[in-house]
Formats: sequence, structure tokens, C-alpha cells
Amino acid sequence: MKIIIPDDYQHAVQTLECFRLLDGFDVEIYHDTVTDIDELARRFAGADALVLTRERTRITEDLLARLPRLKLISQTGKVAGHVDVAACTRHNVAITEGVGSPVATAELTWALIMAAMRKLVPAVNGMRAGHWQTNIGDRLEGKTLGIWGYGKIGRRVARYGAAFGMDVLVWGSEDSRRQAKADGFEAAPDRHAFFEQSDVLSLHLRLKPATTGLVRYADLTQMKPSALFVNTSRAALVEPGALQRALSEGRPGRAALDVFEQEPVYDTNYWALTMPNVLCTPHLGYVETCSYELYFGAAFRNVISFFSGKPENVLNPEALG
Repeated sequence: MKIIIPDDYQHAVQTLECFRLLDGFDVEIYHDTVTDIDELARRFAGADALVLTRERTRITEDLLARLPRLKLISQTGKVAGHVDVAACTRHNVAITEGVGSPVATAELTWALIMAAMRKLVPAVNGMRAGHWQTNIGDRLEGKTLGIWGYGKIGRRVARYGAAFGMDVLVWGSEDSRRQAKADGFEAAPDRHAFFEQSDVLSLHLRLKPATTGLVRYADLTQMKPSALFVNTSRAALVEPGALQRALSEGRPGRAALDVFEQEPVYDTNYWALTMPNVLCTPHLGYVETCSYELYFGAAFRNVISFFSGKPENVLNPEALG
């Protein structure tokens, strides 16, 4: 069976212990980014299965129509809007889903908060340029950490905040606010108070139709000029153009971003990279060795199960016939 793995930016997949699971399969790996449908169709023409890394490649009706040999899409983690599930089912392409972990993303979120509040990047760059103590940062103790979305990642970040002496304020669904209270944290009385009171505000929501564009320009302008807005979830949670506009007007005063409207970002003139009050990382939330072993290990085991005639974790069983 021919297995194709696109979008291995870091040349990492073959270095993983779990890659041995694919011994016996014909595996081809691509390391660049391609969006042109003709090129994708050419690359994937011989594939019996695709192993997708998160949302890096879009699988559309038009592409599937040109891949009659394709039988399986094995997704690392969960499927999002990048895969047309209904089209896969119509073309009898099964989709299997894997597992994930909140650990790496929660840790990266905290690293961004620490780096942005203490202004570590400009300080390090200043020292490399021969300067000493070029700026002054802010500590976290005594400040309010706002968390929108109290799931597995949000809960971890809340505990990190508490450990650093921060007051944790949670916003989200009624169930989220109830659970936050049960865990000893404060639930914001309303959306306005949440944005207004947060010194650091971190998003931890799933992207779906109901949450797309959920954070609006009007929300952001309620934040303090000294506040930090953090997004390690999905860029589309924020209304298009809203964060850039709000930051340029000084409310909030700064941002730390791991996710962007179109990825990957190669343009050095991309708006967030040109703003000195924005700290950017290239979607590193899950890009960590243990996470990769977990994500790809599950995806590879799903491939083995499928071609052994015992498919597991199938999102669209109707495609199996």
C-alpha cells in the first residue's frame, strides 16, 4: 500500500520512533507546502492513504474527484474544516481520527505569556546587538489572567496562572463557568467585564461555525492599554482585521500569537511580524517530540488497522460501504 505524508516541514516524521510502525508500507513524504490542486492531485495520485498533519492540507471535493485510488485519510488529531467529510464519504474515502494532548499547547501558551510580559525577545536581541537592559518588563503576580474556554488546555493554563500568583477569571459556556467556580476560580459576570478586567487574556476555544469570528473589535477595545492578548487556538476565532486594528489603536497594548489567518506565514511583511508589540511563533503549540509521537503514532496505527481489515476510529463509517 502507498502511504503519502504531506507537509512535513521539519523533516521530523522519519525521526520518530513511531515511524517504524509503517515498515512494510511504501511511504512517500513531502516537506514543502503546496496549495495548487493540480500539483496536489499529481502528488497524491498513487496514494492508497494520506496521513495528514493537523490542518496543513485541504481535502476538497475537486481534489478527491481526481484521486480514485485513495481509500483512507488518517488524520493526526481531530478533523476540522480542512477536510470535506461529506465529499470523502461520497467518494468512499474513510477518515480516521487520532488523539491529542493538552500539555504541549498549554506549556507553549505559558511560555508566550512569560516572554511577552517580560519582553524577552527584544531584550535578547538587544544584547546580541551589544546593548544592555534595553527595556523593562512586567511581572505576573497580582495580575488577572482571563481564560476564554475552560477545556483541557484552559484548565492547565488556569493552574499555571494560579501557581504564579495570578487571579484567574474564566469566561465561556455556562458549564465552563460552573466548573471554573468548582475549581476555585472566578467566573466573569459578563463578557464586557471579562475583557475589561483581564491583564492577560488567553483564548482556548475550538474553531467551529459558532465560534468563528467570536472575538470582535468591540471586545478588544475594552481591554487595558497594558493588557496582553494571547491566541494559541485558531486565528479565525477573531473577527478578520479586528486584532490588527485594536493593537494599532493601543487596546490591547500587546499580543502573543501562535496561529494566523493563512499558514504557513513566509511573508516577512505580514502585519503581525511588522508590529513591535506582537510576539509571533510559527504554530508551535503541538510541535514537540512527545506530541508528535502521540499524534503520528495514533495515525499510523489507524492505517495499519484499516488495511488489516479491522478499521478503528472511523469518523465516517458510511464510506466503508
